[in-house]
Amino acid sequence: MSELRSDRVASFDGVELAVHEMGEGRAVVLVHGLFSSANMNWIKFGHAEKLAQAGFRVIMPDLRAHGESAAPHDASAYPEGVLSRDLAALVSHYQLTEYDLVGFSLGSRTSARAVIDGLAPRRLVLSGMGLEGLAGWANRAAFFIDAIDRFGDIKRGDPAFMAKSFMKTMNVDLIAARQLLLAVDDTEESELSAITMPTMVLCGADDRDNGSAPDLAEVLPAGEYAEIPGTHMSSVAEGAMGDALVRFLAD
Repeated sequence: MSELRSDRVASFDGVELAVHEMGEGRAVVLVHGLFSSANMNWIKFGHAEKLAQAGFRVIMPDLRAHGESAAPHDASAYPEGVLSRDLAALVSHYQLTEYDLVGFSLGSRTSARAVIDGLAPRRLVLSGMGLEGLAGWANRAAFFIDAIDRFGDIKRGDPAFMAKSFMKTMNVDLIAARQLLLAVDDTEESELSAITMPTMVLCGADDRDNGSAPDLAEVLPAGEYAEIPGTHMSSVAEGAMGDALVRFLAD
């Protein structure tokens, strides 16, 4: 088992982000999904270990208001594009030049946005993401904001019950999470032409949460689609995810 190292990095506005690392070699930055953490998305199910064993330095931030990172309550800590700016600050802090970038769900939105805003990874992976999910954030955000606002009243059978259960499991700071949801911006299809590096769109066979992954791969200048078993939630637990990442990034 590779050694896990943890650090705290001040972002562009001084907010502290927890960053976890394992392995040595060319850097790959893994960005987790909404209400999750580096541990839940990348470490728990062995994906980071597989990349470390394949010769990568795996860098895994906890997003602002997630995991072990700071979760400020003030709205001023969540300006437009805050997660993209956090990711750019992380790349600058570690002085990364040749690196790969991987996102899952909200992490994919963040990664795509960061590339459009100027980051230039060697290779990019957008997992748990479809074409409609990039430009359809307002509806997704409204669903989760409603789940936060009704948190104490949601019962089994409610469409928001699974979201509530996951937030409870992850001990999400509801005030900070609500502020963050309001700060995530859409990415329109017309902007995707800026994503010119080889990009794998990796998605569970039964994952439709963020629209069509094959359609997203089709519109990207150098996109390719890869399918693994699972739904949006269960695909992260599949060993096939780590295997697919190693295959694509080791080229």
